[in-house]
Amino acid sequence: MPRKRLMASLASLALAGALTVAVPTVVASAAAPSPETSSTTVEQSFVVSEAQFNQMFPNRNPFYTYSGLTAALGSYPGFTNTGDETTRRREAAAFLANVNHETGGLVHIVEQNEANYPHYCDWSQPFGCPAGQAAYYGKGPIQLSWNYNYKAAGDALGLDLLNNPWLVQNDPAVAWQTGLWFWNTQSGAGHRPAHESIVNGHGFGETIRSINGSIECNGGNPAQVEARVSAYRNFTAILGTTPGEALYC
Repeated sequence: MPRKRLMASLASLALAGALTVAVPTVVASAAAPSPETSSTTVEQSFVVSEAQFNQMFPNRNPFYTYSGLTAALGSYPGFTNTGDETTRRREAAAFLANVNHETGGLVHIVEQNEANYPHYCDWSQPFGCPAGQAAYYGKGPIQLSWNYNYKAAGDALGLDLLNNPWLVQNDPAVAWQTGLWFWNTQSGAGHRPAHESIVNGHGFGETIRSINGSIECNGGNPAQVEARVSAYRNFTAILGTTPGEALYC
């Protein structure tokens, strides 16, 4: 079931509730390429092909498009573009395995437990909850939650997600961008962003800790951890690489 817990000090409040890749577009000349050319270049550079993506998510919701994912990649050029080929493929598999878990195989766009929706407004924040107390529930591939996370993600991405959090559930590219924002920049309940855990060799287990460690790690929910690890093993196999060490948290 998707959940979000993005600030360690408030993780205990999230009762139920976290992408893929940035490869810089290669420009052959000073002239800016057309959007079609840019999209094609990114898709060709991404370590996950559309066929592999479809193999990973055979029952996915049509909202979660491969083109939406590749359109979001330029927001974080280091994503799946850091280190050797093995590292790049492991990062793609790790991101997508966690996304798989958060969304039930890219099926759910929004958090399924509607009773939790009012919980994600922290009124102590100076910007409040202008979209309404119940507007900041989990949305998108990482199930972005809490008003302060919508504010931070929106500021980073140049989008007004604080006032319009529904962009995350209505625009596939924005949804993937928020997932990449969390993956590349937020430590959550962990010690570092998930991107750094993979590229610096800390292992898949540390990505779980960053995304939902306060609930699942250290014996909190072994079955959920095992489900994430199982997906990661499957996805690394699809991408033709090995999972590495330190898979658990």
